[in-house]
Amino acid sequence: MSTFPEPPRATDIVERLRAAGCVFAEDEARLLIAAAEHDDELDAMVRRRTHGMPLEYVLGWAEFRGLRIAVEPGVFVPRRRTEFLVEQAIESAPVDTPGSVDTAKARARRTVVVDLCCGSGAVGVALAADLPSVELHAADLDPVSVRCARRNMASVNGGRVYEGDLDSSLPHALRGGVDILVANVPYVPTDAVALLPPEARDHEPRHALDGGADGLDMLRRVAALAPAWLAPAGALLIETSAQQASRAVDAFEHHGLATRVATSEALNATVVIGTRR
Repeated sequence: MSTFPEPPRATDIVERLRAAGCVFAEDEARLLIAAAEHDDELDAMVRRRTHGMPLEYVLGWAEFRGLRIAVEPGVFVPRRRTEFLVEQAIESAPVDTPGSVDTAKARARRTVVVDLCCGSGAVGVALAADLPSVELHAADLDPVSVRCARRNMASVNGGRVYEGDLDSSLPHALRGGVDILVANVPYVPTDAVALLPPEARDHEPRHALDGGADGLDMLRRVAALAPAWLAPAGALLIETSAQQASRAVDAFEHHGLATRVATSEALNATVVIGTRR
């Protein structure tokens, strides 16, 4: 890691970032300085950032629940609010029942997690980091995202990433045996995509943002397929917005899932949770 730049140079970088509209210019400058190997590389990184490229693309990684998740242009950048989805999935994980005759067997069994629309794989990787024993499967339609997710899941023992539309590429053997099915689906209504911040609108893939006319097209598809994959008492968890939550609940309940909504004011996050009856 380099020891440059001198304070006047660092100040210049902060001023360039602030002039470009970067709210956390000082923090971003420190990250860019730490990531660059030499002055020319630093100048190129600052230039890409001031031209509007998301900081995570410039750095090549995003922080998510204390993990460094590799990202590259064309891959959806994991959001801080999605950490709440992970928290809710952890709370939904199966637990041992003290005194049960099957307790020893349950402890030996791994929690089966499926991460659909996985993007970078951040949600699945974070779950594997926090749950004691996980069998992790992830899938995405986009080959660039699949490649990125495989990089991130290299640290997950036995983790697998598949390329395909939703569940089309998942192993048939998982049907009826998934404990946690998470899906960070696109949920921005089509007409609202143009209103997103330029970093998202101009740089991130449209298919990872646009959720159809009311933003719930993909959520409805996942709710329809989930019951066939969930284990008894298995849970489906999907992030959405507070405004869409009631319609999301209707979609879950239409397919026989016992449903509740969890919210986090601190993260401005809403998660719909459906459990197989």
